[in-house]
Parts: sequence; structure tokens; C-alpha cells
Amino acid sequence: MKQRGLEPVIVIGAGGHAKVVISTLEAAGYKVTAVYDDDRAKLGTEILGVPVRGALAELGFGFRGKAVIAIGDNATRVKVARQFEEADWVTVVHPAAYVHHSARLAQGTVVFAGAVIQPCASVGAHVIVNTGATVDHDCMIDDFVHVAPGTNLAGGVKIGCGTFLGIGSAVIPYRSVGEWTTIGAGAVVIYDLPSHVTAVGIPASPVKRMKDKLRAIR
Repeated sequence: MKQRGLEPVIVIGAGGHAKVVISTLEAAGYKVTAVYDDDRAKLGTEILGVPVRGALAELGFGFRGKAVIAIGDNATRVKVARQFEEADWVTVVHPAAYVHHSARLAQGTVVFAGAVIQPCASVGAHVIVNTGATVDHDCMIDDFVHVAPGTNLAGGVKIGCGTFLGIGSAVIPYRSVGEWTTIGAGAVVIYDLPSHVTAVGIPASPVKRMKDKLRAIR
């Protein structure tokens, strides 16, 4: 049987977030062979010893290899996932994270060191559960969400597609946050929040709508 650690995996995105994705893949036993990014200035450089080989177009139409999107911006991850719909998106969990066996993780999702995902939680595709974040029992996290470092989601929380939960934010039990909403750093969600807003403070309150972000993914 082929060992997982010998299977080549590429990373898409050569920013700072890629460093943590690469380290997570390597800790989980994968071999990262190359990084791809459209920033020409990064061509020929290395990230943690992994070469940046070229632009995304060089992967070719219909790319089907194993890959992870290492881009923190949710809307950009949507675009890349659509560009390479046939890729074999790897779901990876750092060995220093805890994911209960009853939790479900969809394709392309990455769970970083120190994160905790409790029983019966459901996490969608291409989600980032960042360093030290916690997702408690029965949470439902839709696709392309970014749960930033140190964020805490209590039991039964629902998070809509594309939402960003800023560093150190928290959501109390059984509250919901709509699609493509941004929760500010340190904010505490104690009421349900709608889609396409930015909410900050304690309690988290909407301060503006996110029309530009919605247009970016259409």
C-alpha cells in the first residue's frame, strides 16, 4: 500500500499563511513538493524549503493532483477552488489538534495546531480552523469560513459561508452568523447576526455592509 507521506501535495498561495499550512501538512505526514502563486516576485523563492515554482496557470487546465489552498482570504479561496474544480483537495489536521471522531470535515479544510473540534460538529469545504481555535459540539460551519487564531465557538453555533471570525472572537451557544460576514477581533456574538455585515465590539454589532466582498466572488 502506498504510504500517505510519499504522496506529493502542492500548496496554492505563497504568503505567510502558506508557512503554517506547509508546516501542518508536514507534521501530518505529507510531502509538500511545490508552491504556486501568481505573484511573480515570489517565483524562485522558497517557503520552509519548498520551492515556489510558478503561477497558478502553470498547473494547467483540469489539474487533478493533491493540493491545499493556503490563502487566508475567503473570497480568494472561492476563486481558486472554482478554477481547479477537479483537484484532489486534501483535508489535513495537525497532530497537535483534537478532532472528535464524530465531527465531519469536508475537502480542503485545514485544522491547525492547538485547535479543538468537539463531537458532532460539521465543518464545510476549504475552511480554516486556525491556531488554538475551538469549535464546540454540534456547531455547523459552512464552506470557505476562516476561524482565526484563538476564536471560540460555543455549542450549536451556525456560521454561514465565507464568514471571517477575527482573532480572539467568541460566539455564545446556539447563535448564528450569516454568510460573508466579518466578526472583528475580540468581538463577542451574543445575538444572531445577518449576512454581509461587519460586526465589532461586545456585544458584536454591525457597523457596515460588505457589498464589495459580495461582488468580488461573483
